[in-house]
Amino acid sequence: MTDDLLSRLADVAATSDDLEGLTRPILEMIENLTGLESTYLTRIDFHKRLQHITYSRNTRTLLIPEGLAVNWDDTLCKRALDASKPYVDDVPAVWGDSEAAQALGIKTYLSQPVLNLDGQVYGTLCAASDARVTVPPAALKVLNLFARLIGHQVARERLLDQLRLANEELRSHALTDALTGVANRRALLDALRRALSDSGRDGRSVTVGFVDLDGFKAINDTHGHEVGDRFLIHIAKRLCDGVRRGDLVARYGGDEFVVLARDETPERLQGRLFELTTGPFQSHEVSFEYGGASTGAVCAAAGDTDPEALVQRADAAMYEHKRLRRQGRPRGSV
Repeated sequence: MTDDLLSRLADVAATSDDLEGLTRPILEMIENLTGLESTYLTRIDFHKRLQHITYSRNTRTLLIPEGLAVNWDDTLCKRALDASKPYVDDVPAVWGDSEAAQALGIKTYLSQPVLNLDGQVYGTLCAASDARVTVPPAALKVLNLFARLIGHQVARERLLDQLRLANEELRSHALTDALTGVANRRALLDALRRALSDSGRDGRSVTVGFVDLDGFKAINDTHGHEVGDRFLIHIAKRLCDGVRRGDLVARYGGDEFVVLARDETPERLQGRLFELTTGPFQSHEVSFEYGGASTGAVCAAAGDTDPEALVQRADAAMYEHKRLRRQGRPRGSV
């Protein structure tokens, strides 16, 4: 390997952000090093027994297109792995039974496996020609180095994908109530803060509804905490199913829920929340008629920026509804 090639390889490895960015310069270097006009990286799906051409470079008559999928058991790559023959310059004589090689007209073939960090085969790094080409033995060592670099990049990207997925799951858990699956208090305040900020630009109103489940302690005391938990899940589902698309339902406390709505009047939201919490509950052997929660709703005023202060105002409106209910006013009175 020349110093120039070593220097270029070091630059490519240091600056490539993804698999494609690393592979395409390597395919060009393989062509320059071996004189083989088709160079390509494959990925093997062992479950489906297919080999996929992920990236390829074709400079003369032999064409191995990207996206091509061939039967793995018929490939030269499998034969090379099984027979430990990484280089063959007379493919028709050695592997004349390969239909894929016949169809592509391959006469010279060079291959190295690309391995995952656990040693399992991910794919192959290959070069081919429709003419007989003599490849120096040192080129095989270089091809092996290229394959190892690509294997490390594949592993790196898989680890990054796993980290992103784990981060998304952690973030979801951090913003979700574990029992009911709705947003938690933190997620609500974040969303409300954004809504108040957006309201100053788009002019859309921000309305917050507060739900307090009257009699929830009695449900726990009478039927047990497991039934109480199922009742909370039932109420959360009723709220999610009954509010408008785009409204946010959050569990704010033990038996308290808050709903964030845009372009909704407090009166309509308060009435809807009361109706959604009213009605029969049945779970396994337990059933009862629930008389509805105390609900309240307020609309943000111009210039409001404090989400917690707005929730406190909705809480106060809920307590006014609770007071009226205790005085015997109609259940849905505001």
